[in-house]
Amino acid sequence: MTEHVGASDELIEIRHHLHQHPERSFKEFDTSRYLAGQLRDHGIEVLDTPLETGVVGLIEGTRPGPRIALRADIDGLPISEDTGLPFSSENEGVMHGCGHDLHMTGLLGAAFWLAAHRDRIAGSVKIVFQPAEELGLGARKVVDSGAVDDVTAIIGTHNNPNYAPGEIAVGTTPMMAGCVKFKVTLHAQGTHAGYPQKGTGPIEALASMILALQTIVSRNVSPFHAVVLSVTEVHGGDVWNVVPAEAGFQGTVRFFERDDETLVHRRFVAEVDHTAEAYGISADVDWDCIQIPLVGDEALSEAVAADVPQYATLKPIRPSMAGEDFVEFSTTGTRLVFAFIGSNGQPGCADWHSPHFIGFDGAVGPAVDFYVNAALRVLDELAE
Repeated sequence: MTEHVGASDELIEIRHHLHQHPERSFKEFDTSRYLAGQLRDHGIEVLDTPLETGVVGLIEGTRPGPRIALRADIDGLPISEDTGLPFSSENEGVMHGCGHDLHMTGLLGAAFWLAAHRDRIAGSVKIVFQPAEELGLGARKVVDSGAVDDVTAIIGTHNNPNYAPGEIAVGTTPMMAGCVKFKVTLHAQGTHAGYPQKGTGPIEALASMILALQTIVSRNVSPFHAVVLSVTEVHGGDVWNVVPAEAGFQGTVRFFERDDETLVHRRFVAEVDHTAEAYGISADVDWDCIQIPLVGDEALSEAVAADVPQYATLKPIRPSMAGEDFVEFSTTGTRLVFAFIGSNGQPGCADWHSPHFIGFDGAVGPAVDFYVNAALRVLDELAE
């Protein structure tokens, strides 16, 4: 039997408060205090952890069983909000431009309901409010703290403005891309700009590299595989009449197949090394695979998805090239269930990380319903 919990006026007020008071990654101190207070006010135990920001609560059921976790991320972005919402950010230069206020509110609503219905729980549920998802470091921080060592499965969500409120997508295919952060540093011989022949300037090499790297995906990766390589920052020199001795650039690669990441890495290093050699300079490549693609546990995800039509509209997965550090929880053997919760759905609406991003209040109720029903289903599945 599925539950229809929805969003109360209290939850909408909470959502507006959280949206008005976003905080940057690993600086979510007020947010953490607020969340802990909300849990305690509803009779939920808040656990002591080594985490400086983030909150972990515990709801014990009335019957024995497995322990699972529900997770929401809590950090905002360094963006100045430009939505015109009456509850726009009051923290200058910081915005919940990825909708983490919706995630927190949905999880709080589920926690309130589960705490009031402990007789429905055979086992226990940890409520994990994770810091610093936007840096790709927060989930690892939670894992390293030991806070989820005793958890068999963990359930997470992300609002998605490409779906309308009331639409939910959950499945066993890759949902969010693997993420690489790369940085290239070029070392050359600087010189006076009027005497370029006396140096080995890095600027021309940098330009050639960036152009060459754009062919890696188009000429090496199967057109049936989705891969993106983006150079996002370039630097070199600070004086108009000096050829610098050092320059560089950085960016990201997004992928859904690990073999594609390996292929792009190999070709990337080859392009950089060969171009540097041709220009008579040297180059260092830092390649950091921050996250692997996010794929839910097949059996648990299928069971959870089967319940969705009873309280929302189940939609097919539209994979996202954005990364999600939720996948880090799988490194301890924890089974993952993840869903997109529709948050806008209007034609031409702004996507994540835009100053114009708007997630509707109507996304809160379906998020609560998903967390509650997924938790009950996963507990049942694990018990069997």
